[in-house]
Amino acid sequence: MTERSGRQRRIAIAGAGIAGLTTALALLQQGFEVDVFEQASQLGEVGAGLQISPNGTRVLKALGLDAPLQECVSPARGKEIRMWNTGQRWKLFDLGDDCLARFGAPYWMVHRGDLHRVLLSAFAQRSDRPVRLNAQVRSAQSHASGVSFQLSDGSVHEADGLLAADGVHSLLREQLCGEDKAQFTGLLAWRGLVPMARIPAPMQNPVGTNWVGPGAHVITYPVRAGQLMNVVGIIERDGWRSESWTEPGTHAELLQDFGHWHPDVCDLMRQIEQPFKWALLGRPPQTGWAQGNVCLMGDAAHPTLPFLAQGANMALEDAAVMARCLAAYDAPAQAFARFEALRWQRTADIVNRSRDNAQRFHNPQLSDTSQAVDYVSREWEPETVRRRYDWLFEYDALKVPV
Repeated sequence: MTERSGRQRRIAIAGAGIAGLTTALALLQQGFEVDVFEQASQLGEVGAGLQISPNGTRVLKALGLDAPLQECVSPARGKEIRMWNTGQRWKLFDLGDDCLARFGAPYWMVHRGDLHRVLLSAFAQRSDRPVRLNAQVRSAQSHASGVSFQLSDGSVHEADGLLAADGVHSLLREQLCGEDKAQFTGLLAWRGLVPMARIPAPMQNPVGTNWVGPGAHVITYPVRAGQLMNVVGIIERDGWRSESWTEPGTHAELLQDFGHWHPDVCDLMRQIEQPFKWALLGRPPQTGWAQGNVCLMGDAAHPTLPFLAQGANMALEDAAVMARCLAAYDAPAQAFARFEALRWQRTADIVNRSRDNAQRFHNPQLSDTSQAVDYVSREWEPETVRRRYDWLFEYDALKVPV
């Protein structure tokens, strides 16, 4: 425990995203001093919708964030599959009472900006050290008594341990693990938000919908307490390789990709206020997160494709496990090594299975009307769905032996 060391230990965190702030809150709960360094000059809304499954919501609830999150999340009633051209529906699973009964925690859909705002507000209330902005951690050196690290302004800082939660483009991952091994997947992602008031009533149901089709799929679900519909379209298309989430596209280009889909999809995409596009890059799971008193976590450690909706959930799991490891071991280096040993296989499985899901969503059989219905019925048969998802939702980062 922290008390065994005879003093309050200080942990520095590079990155004030979901992984960094959730870890900061979990460490404050355990009695640590925490400093958070963020490269951005201001913190605002980036990205759009997130799906927080029970393995993530139980972490947020344990941090005492239930009340503020209830004001902005959209509790999910269920998930469904729809056919890209006919609109035929298949129920995937119940995400309301059944989810609570089976997994002991809810399934929430939330705007990333809303979740980030709640995390940032909680950190500001609970810490006497505000997030330091314009403070990119550029390099770190682990030594016997802790870690020293340099910011982009040239200043050098010290801590007992440094957590690199600096995202998918992590500088510290490159320092610890070598050159980024990202490869273009051949997939282009579109995203956008639609005010719920613009959507016909039959499409306003509080469910997550996964439209599947040959070479593409579309995901929709409500966010911001049901005020907005989050829309994501993924299509196999070369020619765009920017990984930025904030690159604007045009409705004309978007409808070139999806204008031949079911009218419900086309109507939604026409209503998007501003479509954004980005290329999906895949990175194989790798080890070496923990090196002395420095450790990667979140997207810096295990970036994933979005096809299991587990990127944010892995960050929340990481936060809980990391705080428990640091509380259980006197030396951060020991805690970090234990964290990697506990988290590597699970996160690697998620990264690999998420990649596999892209092929399932885009199967060529979906273009053949004589095969498509049988294919969906077989691939999303209830027992198959349980095997595919229960292992994700059952995981309890608050109870994993550390």
